Amino acid sequence: MAERELRRPPQPSSARATSRPVKTPWPGCEEPSPVLPSPVHGGSCERPACYQAESSGLLECYQCRYLCTARACCQLVEVLLTMLILICSAVSYSSTGGYTGIPSMGGIYYYQYGGAYSGFNGAEGAKAQQLDTQFYQLKLPPARAAMAVGGALMAFSCLLVLVGVLRLPWHYPAWLLLECSLNILIALGFLPALYFYFHHLLDAYDSPVCKEREHLYQSKGYQGFSCNMHGAEIAAVLFSCIALVVFLISAGLAVRGYKTVRQLREKPIQMYEF
Repeated sequence: MAERELRRPPQPSSARATSRPVKTPWPGCEEPSPVLPSPVHGGSCERPACYQAESSGLLECYQCRYLCTARACCQLVEVLLTMLILICSAVSYSSTGGYTGIPSMGGIYYYQYGGAYSGFNGAEGAKAQQLDTQFYQLKLPPARAAMAVGGALMAFSCLLVLVGVLRLPWHYPAWLLLECSLNILIALGFLPALYFYFHHLLDAYDSPVCKEREHLYQSKGYQGFSCNMHGAEIAAVLFSCIALVVFLISAGLAVRGYKTVRQLREKPIQMYEF
């Protein structure tokens, strides 16, 4: 009996049984204590080192996660629309068109539509060039204004995306109210801008210069010089109308983001979901 008790295998101790490694929610590192923003010292906080280790793509890192939100998508659409407005406005600004603009396209276009095959010789060619230049000067003010507005709004939308990526609204929630106000002002500003654009373009197309230019080109068999708005100008108007709606939606999302930030600062445990 005593020999059996001596040969009995030793039982594992409690300390040895509890020495197994504890699984952590972040693989490859020890479980850190949760670091949350202090409600007294503001919203500044330090992110755990293992939080960045989870990122496996560009849009999964802490800064770039903003690009997956509704506000960021709306702002990226604003960048696209304002860039299209800028491009469409540059079409009217870039060339005088007509007989004057055909030779600038290159040798093939010059010999086919300009030069000896154009039908404009001597005084008629000089008259066509003069009418093209005068008509271009009439269309220049709205084209310049549209390019300036499109470029400024595109820069503003890019700035909003950068501010969101840097998480400035989390540290300064009042920025979202300012963003909402600016978006509403821009959306309302589209209305007089479209009126100005339409008014000056219609005045240019209804002018005697445009009528005389149209008659001169029709007398030589050219049909593409009527006194109507061309495709790029119509596209600029359509993109402006869509941008007006998008800026209003962005203003509403900014107000919703302000309420979300206020709630998260009161309950900082949900901060990483913002």
